[in-house]
Amino acid sequence: MTDLTTSADFFAWVVLPLLIFSFRICDVSLGTLRVIFISKGLKYIAPVIGFFEVIIWLVAIGQVMNNITNVACYIAYGGGFAAGTFIGMKVEERLSLGTVVVRVISPDDVMSLVAYLRQRSFGVTITDGEGSKGKVKIILSVIKRQDLNEVITSIRQYLPKAFYSVEEIRSVAEGVFPEKQSSLLFNHRDPFGFIRKGK
Repeated sequence: MTDLTTSADFFAWVVLPLLIFSFRICDVSLGTLRVIFISKGLKYIAPVIGFFEVIIWLVAIGQVMNNITNVACYIAYGGGFAAGTFIGMKVEERLSLGTVVVRVISPDDVMSLVAYLRQRSFGVTITDGEGSKGKVKIILSVIKRQDLNEVITSIRQYLPKAFYSVEEIRSVAEGVFPEKQSSLLFNHRDPFGFIRKGK
């Protein structure tokens, strides 16, 4: 009888909270990714993620309601929510989804940076501007987020004193992007190749 009681207590205070914690990490991570995908216009994959998200949440909340007097379940539920939010953001960073526009403003000669970007097949637009201290050149480049680190590194190398900003873009059309072989088996935004590539 003592062994049974000990086993029941171990399950109630250790195993069950760990399960709830794990379920919450999964469903909140999926929820974070779903919101991010919606904000980036990935309207086909977001509902699929939402389907699994809500099923996992129902399992987690069901366990909490069945053990409503167990304080460890509440702590695990809240802890899983916090951890899931953090993990979801980290996963999204690793996926590097979406498109951004990089804006560079510099009074110096920008042609070395422009030449490098064009050599790497990035689309670049140059225009003249007027800054607080005189004439400047403005460079605009719409790039895939996965290429952002490379572009920022090149800016710091060729124009170390330049001002630059990065803004996310919801959608683009007819852009010029470097040709890269995707590591995925298919393009999640265009699995059947209906979207025309930029020229």
